Amino acid sequence: MRRLAAFAYDRRRLVVAAWIAAIAAAFALAVGAGGGFVNNFTLPGTESQRALDLLKERFPQQSGDSSQIVFAVRDGRLTNAQRHAQIDGVVHRVERLPHVTAVQSPFAGPGAVSRDGRVAFATVLFDRQANELDKADVQRVVDTAQAGASRGLEVELGGQAIQTAEQAPQGAGELIGVAVAVVVLLLVLGSLAAMTMPLIVAFAAIGLAMALVFAASAVFDIADFAPTLAVMIALGVGIDYALLIISRFRSERAAGAELRAATLTAMDTAGRSVLFAGSTVVVALLGMVLLGISFLNGPAIAAALAVLLTMVGSLTLLPALLGAFGRRVKVPAIADGEDESPRWARFSALIERRPRAFAVAATALLLLVAVPVTGMRLGSSDAGSNVASSTTRKAYDLLSQGFGSGFNGPFLVVAEVQGDGGRAELGRLATKLRAQPGVAAVAAPTYNRAGDTATLTLFPASKPQDVATKNLLERLRSDVVPRHGPVRVSIGGATASTVDMSGVLSSKLPLFVLVVVGLSLLLLAVVFRSLVIPAKAAVMNLLSIGAALGVITFVFQDGHLGSLIGVDSTGPIEPFIPVFMFAIVFGLSMDYEVFLVTRMHEEWERTKDAGFAVRHGLALTGKVITAAAIIMISVFAAFMLGDDRVIKLFGLGLASAVLFDAFVIRLVLVPALMHLFGRASWWMPAGLSRRLPRLSIEGPEPRPQEG
Repeated sequence: MRRLAAFAYDRRRLVVAAWIAAIAAAFALAVGAGGGFVNNFTLPGTESQRALDLLKERFPQQSGDSSQIVFAVRDGRLTNAQRHAQIDGVVHRVERLPHVTAVQSPFAGPGAVSRDGRVAFATVLFDRQANELDKADVQRVVDTAQAGASRGLEVELGGQAIQTAEQAPQGAGELIGVAVAVVVLLLVLGSLAAMTMPLIVAFAAIGLAMALVFAASAVFDIADFAPTLAVMIALGVGIDYALLIISRFRSERAAGAELRAATLTAMDTAGRSVLFAGSTVVVALLGMVLLGISFLNGPAIAAALAVLLTMVGSLTLLPALLGAFGRRVKVPAIADGEDESPRWARFSALIERRPRAFAVAATALLLLVAVPVTGMRLGSSDAGSNVASSTTRKAYDLLSQGFGSGFNGPFLVVAEVQGDGGRAELGRLATKLRAQPGVAAVAAPTYNRAGDTATLTLFPASKPQDVATKNLLERLRSDVVPRHGPVRVSIGGATASTVDMSGVLSSKLPLFVLVVVGLSLLLLAVVFRSLVIPAKAAVMNLLSIGAALGVITFVFQDGHLGSLIGVDSTGPIEPFIPVFMFAIVFGLSMDYEVFLVTRMHEEWERTKDAGFAVRHGLALTGKVITAAAIIMISVFAAFMLGDDRVIKLFGLGLASAVLFDAFVIRLVLVPALMHLFGRASWWMPAGLSRRLPRLSIEGPEPRPQEG
């Protein structure tokens, strides 16, 4: 690490030029590749995927996405001549648009006009799945349909394709987080030069990462929320990593070190912590690839790449900037090089006097916040959770009003039919399905040209996100639909796919957790030569993850305090959120763990006084951890200002995780427990210690005075 820092410091112009060239080349590659982000959702081996694959093979007209144009009037009926003509005009104009294979008029068959005649819907059939449609083409459908609205006639649109198209790009809310970071950096570091360097490193890494991700999207399928998620994580950790290194640089300068020596020592100590912590985040994120769900691979790789480049920027670009502007960094006036914060020294001494009380109080608080997790339901929120002003939310409400909430999340029953006997059997199956409890309606079968494949649209009586809908799907699959004989049935559709994804994630989550936690425990054991430190870290990380998941369940599912962040309706938690949260939070929590315990370990190795090591380590790092946490919380919380529910979930979850991890776990619970464990915190069997490789993240003991 010292050699890398020396190279970056001594050849700072070359390093800065290399970063500028890399960013320029990446942007040129991205422009030339011409990629785009798509939500390519496949679940190999599941029933919903079998249904979709069968449609693509035998019934391509039905394999594309379908959306609804919903018409509503407050007075009169939609069936009168004037309204009938208006609706027909909308249908004819929309069916001539690109990628629209057909538009089924609400008057073409029964069931598409409500009993009171005030709500009706036309079904738009696209030639592709929603994730394969260009947003501009879908928006043209929306604009064309809504142009047919008039006084007294409301026109709204619903469906996955419409919802994807109406998602606005993330706004400038994250700038608020950056503004808070600027203020905190100025207060902590005390100079404009010191404040600017973390921002330069973070934005350089983000720019390079985003260009590479966009270029990769031309080859790989990357979900549209992946860039925002990657920026969110990289911005937080990028500023934090640079802050940790610059804080150590200032301490070395205050102790009398020259500019080059202070830079090299900071990189050889705090820089090693950054390398270790960043590597842990990358490993945790890449661990999601083990789940085998293509939808998650793109976001995982994008976020891991952003963190990796942020870490590389902190280890190369930052020492180059310190070489150029380090003399402008304000050096704190600290007597004899002692850089303890007086307030944190007093707080650390207080924890040392009453470690048991602090440990019990912190643990009780974390368990209390995590309680809502016990009732967390996994599933995709339907359009009823969208912003009230969106057309998909209005269409959802109108369909619920006219036909019942189940019309917003139908099951697609796909049947392989053999001969006339199969057709007769399918007719009997449709009758049987209509008689099932929880089924509101079943449309008549639609056959392909060959007559060997048919689809039935089944409308549940409950909302797509309700538990009753999931239970109905499981009962139909296990007890009602035939798997053999002249009719073989698979049940698919968006709601069924969500249920299947929850099942796949649940089955593979134990392996994912085992791999991520196991690797992290091994690395911590090797670095700190302790069994207690890694075991404690694993439990603490699980507590922070539990608290974060408890907060998002409390707000987004249970509906408490949601109005404060623009959440006006409740829904289940998306199935992939807990997996992502586990990977990200587990990685991020290692940042503070490594930074805190590294300073404690330095004092332990120097004095072999367990109590002093904990007390002094917390006093040394408390101020920086607080500043870093405030910055990261501000960045994550700023992403809650947009309208995208998934990004809001991540923003609240990650901000909550950092809040509890930094202020409750690392600054209270960890030192309290280490005081209780005493010297046992640093214990490892001699035989095991000899067999493990030796890795150091504290750097060498001597501080050579280099000019």
